[in-house]
Amino acid sequence: MSMKDKIKSILFGTKTEDTVDEEPRAQQEPAELETPESTDFIPEDPALIKLSGDHPLNQLYNLRRKEAGYLPAPRLCLDEDGVLAPELVQKEKNRLQGALRNVCSFRLKSTKGNGNKRKKDKDKDKDGENEEEKPSGLDALPWVFVSGDRLCAWVMVFPPTEQGQELSRDLLWQALEEQGIAYGLDERLVDRLSHDENRYFTLFLIARGKPAFDGKNGNIVDYFPRVVERVLEVDEYDQVDYTALNLIHNVKEGQEICRLIRPTEGEPGRTVLDQEIPAKSGKAVPLPKGRNTDISEDGDALVASVSGHVEFTGRSFQVKPVLDIAGDVDFSTGNIKFLGDVNIKGDVLTGFTVRAMGSVWVGGVIEAGSTVEAGGDLTVVKGILGDGTTTVRAHRCIFSKYIENATIYARENLQTDAIINGSIYCDGDVLVRSGRGTIMGGRVWAAKKVSATTVGSKSECRTAIALGGLPCTNFEREQVQKELKELEMEMEKLECQLDSPVKASLISKVRVKLNTAELRLQQLEEDLQDIQEELKDREEGRLECGVAYAGTEIFIDDEMVRLRHEERQCIAKMVCGEIVVM
Repeated sequence: MSMKDKIKSILFGTKTEDTVDEEPRAQQEPAELETPESTDFIPEDPALIKLSGDHPLNQLYNLRRKEAGYLPAPRLCLDEDGVLAPELVQKEKNRLQGALRNVCSFRLKSTKGNGNKRKKDKDKDKDGENEEEKPSGLDALPWVFVSGDRLCAWVMVFPPTEQGQELSRDLLWQALEEQGIAYGLDERLVDRLSHDENRYFTLFLIARGKPAFDGKNGNIVDYFPRVVERVLEVDEYDQVDYTALNLIHNVKEGQEICRLIRPTEGEPGRTVLDQEIPAKSGKAVPLPKGRNTDISEDGDALVASVSGHVEFTGRSFQVKPVLDIAGDVDFSTGNIKFLGDVNIKGDVLTGFTVRAMGSVWVGGVIEAGSTVEAGGDLTVVKGILGDGTTTVRAHRCIFSKYIENATIYARENLQTDAIINGSIYCDGDVLVRSGRGTIMGGRVWAAKKVSATTVGSKSECRTAIALGGLPCTNFEREQVQKELKELEMEMEKLECQLDSPVKASLISKVRVKLNTAELRLQQLEEDLQDIQEELKDREEGRLECGVAYAGTEIFIDDEMVRLRHEERQCIAKMVCGEIVVM
């Protein structure tokens, strides 16, 4: 028994021969491991290359292990740090396996051939043919693998055999230079590999090139839709207003319609062989310029040259200053809200609203329960037929065939054939001379003059004519006061409800509306006070009519007179603080 065996027997006890014989057998035939009931699944690394047992690389590894003793197992991983694209890894993985088998087979063949040569040299030495001993074995071999796109390079070092030269920094640099690797080298890795423990049979990413980036094409960012879709909005009560279809997209003069995103230049790349990779620049796109549009000074935006409605014609954006409605304003069009002029060939049906910053022309009738507001003139070919809730406003003149049971607001003049039970507020002249020329029932308030063929009726229906003052401003004040009363009633009803998040939300919204209405009313009161001084110096209005029937009431300033008899070719005006009918 050797000294080593004696020490083992003292420390661990004496082993029998059967035990000694069983240990190598157990090492040669390992027992099957029991699989645990639950194991965590560890996914395989897609960049890792698995080799079969008869692969030439494993044979080279076994030869080296016999010579050197302990040696780390081979590890072939294309992407240790996870910096490469999965597509590139999978593509190069297939290429690498074929190239690796070829180089390993050649290396193995060279190793065996060198061994046979050494055996022959030994036989010759015995016969005395070789007088001096020659060094034998193969030097370490750095093998460089370059990707197909020349953007990555890997290196794997085969160890020396017998008395061959170990890997050195110079040997590695020489191999890289022979392959032309001159860009993106990991110099720290090159310096470390010469003395790294795992330098053999391990794949290293030694160099990375710079990929080329093509420029991005130009693009257009639209601020208005190219395809108009009907969008129904739901309010806080989950109710849908089917008259609001949002089919018209208004644009103001100078407002941007779309903006150009310019193309970018391409950025060329570089291969690991220090070769330039060309890059493509992005393509430019033109701005879709149409009628009534201009390109901004910097050339990056399309702006509207006039206010109107934006439409896309298939190739370009255009702005229409006039909105043409071929038929009626109904559920096919929804409510109209437009920054320019509106031409309606049909009627404005009950329940619909038309608002325009420009003039409005209606070829048919404005029906009961509808609302029309024009920033310019309003022309109604067939007339306004209301039910007491119809409101028509124009910030300039109104021309209508007739007006019945409607509230009319005109900043300048009003001209019509007949007014029946209307509420008229006009800051200019009310002219009812054409056609029947009748004002019957209701109230007409004109700041300057009322001229009609007939005022009142033989049945002495109550007809009021007010002259002077500020009719439109007073109308706005009446509207705001009415709105305030409705909001106050709504607030009282809400406060009587049980506390809930919905109640709190509704109360906050009503409170905001109340504050806004109060501010508007305060502003109107201040405007009225400022204008009172100007009104004193201005001549009061006058009434001119062919026939004024009994029952007609005439208001000028704070004075009022009621006609008790029929008057013909009369003129009523203020004289010395009194209303005089002549």
